[in-house]
Amino acid sequence: MENFPVISLEKLNGGEKALVMDQIKDACENWGFFELVNHGISTELLDTVERLTKEHYKKCMEQRFKEMVESKALEGVEAEVTDMDWESTFYLRHLPQSNISEVPDLTDDHRKVMKEFAGKLETLAEELLDLFCENLGLEKGYLTKAFHGSKGPNFGTKVSNYPPCPKPDLIKGLRAHTDAGGIILLFQDDKVSGLQLLKDGEWVDVPPMRHSIVINLGDQLEVITNGKYKSVLHRVIAQTDGHRMSIASFYNPGNDAVIYPAETLVEKEADEKEVYPKFVFDDYMKLYAGLKFQAKEPRFEAMKTVGATANLPPAAATVM
Repeated sequence: MENFPVISLEKLNGGEKALVMDQIKDACENWGFFELVNHGISTELLDTVERLTKEHYKKCMEQRFKEMVESKALEGVEAEVTDMDWESTFYLRHLPQSNISEVPDLTDDHRKVMKEFAGKLETLAEELLDLFCENLGLEKGYLTKAFHGSKGPNFGTKVSNYPPCPKPDLIKGLRAHTDAGGIILLFQDDKVSGLQLLKDGEWVDVPPMRHSIVINLGDQLEVITNGKYKSVLHRVIAQTDGHRMSIASFYNPGNDAVIYPAETLVEKEADEKEVYPKFVFDDYMKLYAGLKFQAKEPRFEAMKTVGATANLPPAAATVM
């Protein structure tokens, strides 16, 4: 199998822009994932985020996780666990309103750094969405406007830790799923692996790489591109040794954003019917909440019915 796509963004500004755009196009159409290096976020900031996040886990979350494992008798499981993940998590919300000041146990330094990091990731997400527009032949800004809704996009971060697991063959770090939203930006541990994606029927490792940002596409981009870009199944394999850190930031549509295939892309595929639905993002999230670890295709089919009966706002007629 070909190598996992690793793309250097700094080459966009030189004579190699066409090559980089081709790499992004191939990654979006054939992988649903790629790894960014030279992305403009300083190594100093990334190192500080990693240090403070790992310190926070040791101080505030490690003991809680051990107690959860003991209470659910996960140490000695003998059969596969299909309804639980081997992970310790907390969540930060950035947009439309931040809750960083309200999240318990974080130090002031940690709050400040995560706020700065989120701002950098928001800028990177919007830059990538415009690069996608360029590759797709959409007007610049189309995707960010499609995500906007009445209050702007939803943007939040899931901070995960995957401690060593005694039975990784029986319990996943995180069960296989596609992401519901738009574009996901992941800062992951550079030493301990575990993230895998499904490509051509095989599970492929996403390589740990120092100071990189892993990008993957969510269900909403599959809908807007009418299937030209795909969200893909991915999972986290628990490890018997090594502690894996994962900081995944989700740049998603606003709750009331109306999501549907871009008319330009449907017109380009004139011989194909518009197979993806039109719906309000919040309606999709309500459905996804109970079906996250199931196939995405039935979700899309269900949204055709929801969209057909919903009172979609006039904004559904156009994004621009």
